[in-house]
Amino acid sequence: MSIRWLAVLPFIGILIGTAFVNQVEPLVLGMPLLLAWLVMWIVLTAVIMAIIYANDPANHSENGNSETN
Repeated sequence: MSIRWLAVLPFIGILIGTAFVNQVEPLVLGMPLLLAWLVMWIVLTAVIMAIIYANDPANHSENGNSETN
């Protein structure tokens, strides 16, 4: 299984998860729960994309150049 499937997690978290956390209380770091949920997924999306980039074999070349075909 390809690690690129991790990119589906932010989609699920933002679009489907918001239906389950759509409430004002409790406050998380002074933000309503829904806003904190969205901010968390924005940060996690960057982390997930960094993991995908680091583990993608297309980004590893033997001579150090990043040439594309």
